[in-house]
Amino acid sequence: MGAYKYIKQTIIQEYKKRSESLRKKIIEWKKQPSVVRVEKPSNLPRARVLGYKPKQGFIIARVRIRKGKRKREKPAKGRKPGSNFRYVTRNESYQLIAEKRAQKKFTNLEVLNSYYIGEDGQYNFYEVILFDPNASTIKIPAKNVKRRVYRGLTYQGRKARGLINKG
Repeated sequence: MGAYKYIKQTIIQEYKKRSESLRKKIIEWKKQPSVVRVEKPSNLPRARVLGYKPKQGFIIARVRIRKGKRKREKPAKGRKPGSNFRYVTRNESYQLIAEKRAQKKFTNLEVLNSYYIGEDGQYNFYEVILFDPNASTIKIPAKNVKRRVYRGLTYQGRKARGLINKG
């Protein structure tokens, strides 16, 4: 077995057993801002599968998403019983929301993909892989570059559009 296979197994064991090291990491991540640039990915095999390469032009951002439903605004002009419920479930997955927040923070970069790295009772954490479309080291077709996340061209966006099991 190669090194990445062993790394992958240890990460899976950490998730399953809720190891002490993972808990400490999550406590640290909670104290940081919601979108943070990270030097290297915490789950290297997963990042490599999704297209990350350790060279100039690729960046990893860790994004924290609060769990739970979205609180609805109170209806304007009267009671309106049909719209008087308090919470609304989101139409997008947490992972897609994380990708969009990373894109909003790093406007000069484009989102390539993202993956789950952990959670606690209050937050979900994702790492988003971003790339610089103007970097000479990266070769990606020009038609797929501009604001990929908002057009549903990442894996989560295609999932939301129902294109994963097509064909």
